Amino acid sequence: MDQRTSGADALTQTNDATQALLGVVCGLSAALFWALGFAGTRHGLKVGFTPVDLLVHRYVWSGIAFLPLVWRAGVSDLCGIGWARGLALMVLGGPVMSLISYTGFLFVPLGHGSVIQPSCATLGGLLLAALFLKERISASRLTGAIVIVGGLGVIGAESIGHIGIDGVQGDLIFVLTGLMFAGFGALLRYWRVSAVSAALVINVLSLLLLPIYIATVGLAHVAAIGITENAIQALAQGVLAGPAALYLFAVSVQRLGVARAAVFPACVPALTLLTGWLLLGEPPTALQAAGLVTVLCGFYLAQRQR
Repeated sequence: MDQRTSGADALTQTNDATQALLGVVCGLSAALFWALGFAGTRHGLKVGFTPVDLLVHRYVWSGIAFLPLVWRAGVSDLCGIGWARGLALMVLGGPVMSLISYTGFLFVPLGHGSVIQPSCATLGGLLLAALFLKERISASRLTGAIVIVGGLGVIGAESIGHIGIDGVQGDLIFVLTGLMFAGFGALLRYWRVSAVSAALVINVLSLLLLPIYIATVGLAHVAAIGITENAIQALAQGVLAGPAALYLFAVSVQRLGVARAAVFPACVPALTLLTGWLLLGEPPTALQAAGLVTVLCGFYLAQRQR
């Protein structure tokens, strides 16, 4: 009997370890895919795509893939979210936010947007949680927020000293988009909407913008850039940074829990700098690296519960 119990316990431990390993692999893969989306944006702008072109690649393909799911769940109330709330989420966490974010990469290097936007999303999330959701902010999280601000100051110093007014403008754009995403996250918690349901609705609602794009911009410009470059953006934006990353992160949350899975989005800035260096030939400057290390320390503190 004892041997059977020991065997069952060993099997349970093995299964738990396997599930945890799967969660870690999925979480790291999601972070890598988000980083590749940032790198793909920077590359796409350099080869001639406009921010609006990239927006189409980001949302059309995933919108088409998610349409049957939303249709089956109910279009009249958008999977129970409702049209008013769905449109609000689409502005703060969907194509409007993404379009503004893509524009920022016209002014600053990859390292700025990939660090500033998620950092400001974390800072804004803490602020909104305290002010509107009445959540208690621990001393560790408050310290982390202060450290993140310090890291952002280091990166901002590079814009002021080496890039100029365009750099400051680009950095402020990423501050704005980070705060928009913080508002998106706060509304998800306030309305008790799951991130997966919100992503499904946002991508499907974004299909409404496609006829406007075709009527005003047309397809000649993106067609002229070539099949290969369009395929790269369809993969990076429409598959990896969209539904693939979302699915993998959801699996990570299921296997590890929300608190432990929250570590992986914090890995995105570092992975983005790495992929930008390896794939785009944009090595981080000393100030970008120093700002990144500072921000990562702040992320660690901000995600602790005590």
